[in-house]
Amino acid sequence: MSIQTREGFQGTGPGAITPDGCAVEVYTRLPVGDEPEVIAAAAPAGASILELGSGVGRMTHPLIERGFRVTAVDESAEMLERVRGARTICSPIEELDLGEKFDVVLLASFLVHTGDPELRRGLLATCLRHVADDGMVLIQREGENYHTDVPRERVDPRGFTVRIASSEPVGDGVRSVHAEYHFPDGEWTQTFRVRPMTKEQFEEALGESGLKADRYLTEDRTWVRAVPVG
Repeated sequence: MSIQTREGFQGTGPGAITPDGCAVEVYTRLPVGDEPEVIAAAAPAGASILELGSGVGRMTHPLIERGFRVTAVDESAEMLERVRGARTICSPIEELDLGEKFDVVLLASFLVHTGDPELRRGLLATCLRHVADDGMVLIQREGENYHTDVPRERVDPRGFTVRIASSEPVGDGVRSVHAEYHFPDGEWTQTFRVRPMTKEQFEEALGESGLKADRYLTEDRTWVRAVPVG
């Protein structure tokens, strides 16, 4: 399945580049953060998890190790080739309709901040369509200073640097973010579009999609548990 690069998105560097500009090789190298711990603390033990936008499995694999049953969804076949131990499905998230319900639906990687409101509605509709009536949707939001604290960089002790070089307005509340990844043996970049949302705007978007914020899971409110309305 061949998918064209999305408008406003671009990636450079060796190897496969996904439609949203992600370099597959970079994501095989980047370590996972504390996301699995946040998810595991919120989800019931042994829960079924639908992971939307799994990539190469940076979160998938730790979740499987913790005893969760994971279905990993990504629109990039090259990303999914790196996933082990999970059921994998290659599909754009907004088009997914498995006819199944899951204890937990996971929408991480700030995907809810897509610059396209219709796409955001599609992503959240997929979440609602697949979450059990008594289940939860776990969503990762941008940090409140994400677009003001630029440029910024993180030098990893393993020998690479991740740099958010810029975040520039491009109209209609959308910003273009440029990220750089510097490794000793290669360099990659990604340019992508996002729509910053306040807590109130985020909760309004959830409500429009039949979801409501049930509880913020982290002090910085970047992780939230949402549940179906009613």
